[in-house]
Amino acid sequence: MSKTWFVSGASRGLGRANVEAALAAGDRVLASARDPKPLEPSLARFGETLQLASLDVTDEAAAHAAIGLAVKTFGGIDVVVNNAGYGDLGSVEDTSLDSFRQQIEANLIGTIIVTKAAIPVLRRQGHGHIVQVSSVGGRIGAPARAAYSAAKWGIEGFSESLAREMALIGVRVTIVEPGGFRTGFAQAAHATGEGRPEYDAVVGAAVRMQRD
Repeated sequence: MSKTWFVSGASRGLGRANVEAALAAGDRVLASARDPKPLEPSLARFGETLQLASLDVTDEAAAHAAIGLAVKTFGGIDVVVNNAGYGDLGSVEDTSLDSFRQQIEANLIGTIIVTKAAIPVLRRQGHGHIVQVSSVGGRIGAPARAAYSAAKWGIEGFSESLAREMALIGVRVTIVEPGGFRTGFAQAAHATGEGRPEYDAVVGAAVRMQRD
């Protein structure tokens, strides 16, 4: 039986791979991203099984609208994939509080916003699956990525609590914890440089690794 997927951060990398795999399997997908234009060529190939939506996951109204579009288009949602996020590089000392807030807002609060928008739909259906894309950095604090790791650790705690509640209404929750692999994630990460020499063994090394 085919399924309906809702995927955030779907324009590239892991999100896009999820979209393409689901469509290739004959499923239906609402693919959302801040800029969904890179996915437009797929519309001609997959037709009515693919719907695109512009979504900044930190925008609560936009999240509700995108979830609503998936329900209106496909009649429900079977799988919600919270994939949107990013991580900049820098030492704790040199990462501004604004950068901490923005990364936590996008990675953690965005996941919470989309999850909360989807829960009423899943509860009424009595079934569904929420997939939270965390990171190995959600289990082990990563040097040069303190803000990103803090957000991903938050996703882990949020999702473990969520899973206990969702089990009562027939909804599963899965946390995915990828390590490093080749997507556009590294190119999108911002770093002002290799940082202070005092932190070079971990921060500078992380910047060089990701750059290379």
